[in-house]
Amino acid sequence: MPSEDAHVFRLPRALRLENGAVLPHVEVTYHTYGRLNATRDNVVWVCHALTANSDVLDWWPGLVGAGCHFDPQDWFIVCANVLGSCYGTTGPLTPDPVTGEAAFQAFPLVTIRDMVAVHEALREHLALSQVHTLIGGSLGGQQAVEWAVQRPELFENLVLLATSARHSAWGIAFNEAQRLAILADATYPLNTPGGGAAGLRAARAVALLSYRSHSAYGQTQTDADDHKLDDFLASSYQRYQGDKLVARFDAYSYVALSRAMDSHHVGRGRGGVAAALGRIRARTLVLGITSDVLFPPREQQELARYIRGAMYAEMDSQYGHDGFLIETAQITHFLERFYVQTYVH
Repeated sequence: MPSEDAHVFRLPRALRLENGAVLPHVEVTYHTYGRLNATRDNVVWVCHALTANSDVLDWWPGLVGAGCHFDPQDWFIVCANVLGSCYGTTGPLTPDPVTGEAAFQAFPLVTIRDMVAVHEALREHLALSQVHTLIGGSLGGQQAVEWAVQRPELFENLVLLATSARHSAWGIAFNEAQRLAILADATYPLNTPGGGAAGLRAARAVALLSYRSHSAYGQTQTDADDHKLDDFLASSYQRYQGDKLVARFDAYSYVALSRAMDSHHVGRGRGGVAAALGRIRARTLVLGITSDVLFPPREQQELARYIRGAMYAEMDSQYGHDGFLIETAQITHFLERFYVQTYVH
């Protein structure tokens, strides 16, 4: 559930989705931190990843918060929960205002572009005519790059972490494996709160293999007892992480958001990836992670290659894809370099 200081905005009109379906009533939950300065040019907009929420101070400590690079004392920080999630924005569990019934698995396909359409409606509501920095990692980075392509004049700086211009066949395959686990749960078709929980638990175990690395598991989950025959640390860790997600998330939203991630392709209908990325005018920092197997560095290198003047850097980390959430000291270092090069030269 969203925290007490979250805000809710209802879109003033129905939302037509990219696939042609219409959501007649859309609400978006969002957080803001800090205050706009007199010139209204201190806006930082954070786009969150798959199972995160709009409370960025909760899930990105070390980068956003008091004493961090993005300190609310200096910045007006906005983070909106994405369309299809279960943290307050319209999604599969949202009751229809007319019937009172939730859509569950009948919730329509939403895409990254639909998520951006909701962000754009919220931006207009907040009367923000310029965003100093748009930042996101993974699914959040997909939203950020799509938005920067759509509205090149809006963003001064763009920071993309562990993300891509188009979701890869490898990433889609991982997502499909997770969805198959959820669909194999006999409770999922029942369309009830908590449906698909066992499948979601298994899906999270699959996902972790793409979020972490061989080295990270070796260092933290190798058993000291050489005589052990079962119930290994790595096994209990997978179960523990599955239980943690089930306690805070929902299988129907997980399916909806993973399908949205699969849809990501900035070049769709725009003459290809290179042409689409060529529209971006923001000063851009792209960060890859050496051990990321889900979004390997070559995908970030592609972004940097086609975004005019982009700065590319690579974080050396054992944490795999999750490094974009963990390696905040490295991210801060590269951000400081980026801003110095941007505003001094």
